Amino acid sequence: MPALEWIGKRAVVRHHLEVPYRILEPVPKLSFGEGDNLLVEGDNLEALKALLPQYRGRVKLVYIDPPYNTGNEGWVYNDNVNSPEIRDWLGKVVGPEAEDLSRHDKWLSMMYPRLRLLHELLREDGSLWMSIDDNEVHRARMLLDEIFGPQNFIATVIWQKKFSLQNDATYFSDMHDYILVYAKRKKFHSNDPAGWTLNKLPPTPEKVGRYQNLDNDPRGPWQSVDYTCAKTKEERPNLYYPIVNPNTGEEIWPSPTRVWAFSREEHERHLRENRIWWGKDGRGRPRIKKFLSEVQATMVPTTLWLREDVGDTQEARREVRQILEGEDFPTPKPTRLLQRILQIATNPHDGDIVLDSFAGSGTTGHAVLKQNAADGGNRRFILVELDPHIAQNITRRRLEYAAREHGSGFQYLRLGETLFTPDGRIREGVDYLTLARYVYYRETGEPLPSTISPPLLGVSQRGVAVYLLYNGVLKDRSPKGGNALTREVLAHLPPHDGPKVVYGTSCRLSPATLTAWGITFRHIPYEVAQ
Repeated sequence: MPALEWIGKRAVVRHHLEVPYRILEPVPKLSFGEGDNLLVEGDNLEALKALLPQYRGRVKLVYIDPPYNTGNEGWVYNDNVNSPEIRDWLGKVVGPEAEDLSRHDKWLSMMYPRLRLLHELLREDGSLWMSIDDNEVHRARMLLDEIFGPQNFIATVIWQKKFSLQNDATYFSDMHDYILVYAKRKKFHSNDPAGWTLNKLPPTPEKVGRYQNLDNDPRGPWQSVDYTCAKTKEERPNLYYPIVNPNTGEEIWPSPTRVWAFSREEHERHLRENRIWWGKDGRGRPRIKKFLSEVQATMVPTTLWLREDVGDTQEARREVRQILEGEDFPTPKPTRLLQRILQIATNPHDGDIVLDSFAGSGTTGHAVLKQNAADGGNRRFILVELDPHIAQNITRRRLEYAAREHGSGFQYLRLGETLFTPDGRIREGVDYLTLARYVYYRETGEPLPSTISPPLLGVSQRGVAVYLLYNGVLKDRSPKGGNALTREVLAHLPPHDGPKVVYGTSCRLSPATLTAWGITFRHIPYEVAQ
């Protein structure tokens, strides 16, 4: 497979593994209402890493609208990449050409580790949608091919973002953006038990308007379509036969270059079911009646999304100004655009998690709440915004507006201290649940179960039970409040008929006893992988 290379790639291909785990700290005064929706303030690379223990493999939809790298943006992301090649690259000032080249290298270095973490967070039947423009679309495709696999590319959607022509454009008036769509794992055949599938869309109001009920059919509005198909009588001789108009007795044949679209048996059924339209005077050629009730939610999405269907940038900025009482935001996306993505890529009643790690004005969260209100859904959102001013004064305010309007809420979180100190010890004050999420994820690669029975955290898909002795979870049943594995503690561990992994500060059982009980002991903090 062709590979994309850039200055600094070697420094970032494993950088997502080196990002430290940080604690997500709730900020009650900036939160609103009830619910499992999250708004995280902080660098999205560290925020995505912090979300992994709880959300790895659980996100149904990722939508991101990253910096387009136009050369006019003031974006800064702290990637902490400290390789000599990156330092050398950043120090180069050799003229406009090299400056432009380094801009693309920097963008790729910024995007790569974030996309790797987003890929980890996605469910096997999840998908990623990325808004982008001509500056980076070709490099973004190759980057996503490398991370997701080219076989999981779904489509490039063209979104009409503008209506008015820009006569001052140097060459062409830029009227569209792209949305790149990738599946975590494409569904390659109908019997494939896993993999991403899309939802079809209901007819647009324009298409609904084409349906009428000229004969007062009790099945409701319909429209008539051609009764023939583009095959010749030589290709489909069984579909070339005469049809008799029951109103006139006239024998009707298809043209020599076409045949009927239905067999004789199907045609007889259409007659019995009154599915043929012979024209207003009843003397015309046959046409098949397609009922509106039979085509609801059966439109395959197209790759061309027009502004009248999903909104444009002017509508998006108007939305923000209205919600924030005149405050502007330069590049928001319209809520209708995100609702269209939600209709295609999520299911209303499955509790699907929607993640946007470049939250900006908060359109994605707003769209989730609005679409839930429209179809009775229970989707949840996780938004991440780097800039504290935007997160607190734009994103949060918009989400509060949407939550009030649709009866929901969200929790505001901020990136706190790292889980581990520089010398590898667990930071003082880390609570049991925070460490439990991390330990279970690193031991099993799975999120912590929603309900746990400490010290038993859960049983992995491989059948391994994971226990955590920490912060005196067993109170007075062992020295130092239950953090050591002793015979007394062993007697109080919830039973499991299979292999067991126990995390604790020390172990007072012999190797023979551990083997007999099927226990692997891991020492806190030295054997808690970072």
